[in-house]
Amino acid sequence: MDKEFLEELFAPFGKVTVRNMFGGTGIFHRGLNIAGIMDGQFRLKADDDTIGDFVAEGMSPWEYTRKDGKIVTMSYWTVPERLLDDPEDFAVWAQKAFEAAMRADAAKPPKQRKFKDV
Repeated sequence: MDKEFLEELFAPFGKVTVRNMFGGTGIFHRGLNIAGIMDGQFRLKADDDTIGDFVAEGMSPWEYTRKDGKIVTMSYWTVPERLLDDPEDFAVWAQKAFEAAMRADAAKPPKQRKFKDV
């Protein structure tokens, strides 16, 4: 997925910034990472409030194996394919990802928060 496609996909939700990071692509809204492409998979930020939506769609979280063999599960879940052809429905999911990112950011100490309320 190229930058222009991602910006167009997110347009009904709001302005995003797309940038390369850690061997993948990060997608940011108002200073928060809400999505990304990791290991070739497009994923949205999720948390306890939204994971059920991803599970209901049969999606999976981003996991990787550390050098010590431990599997680490991250808070980014595969985007349902059907959303790539439905920008209005995708915007609902993007909003959920943004809200999950805001909740995660709010749990950090004030000096570590990244949310930009502009």
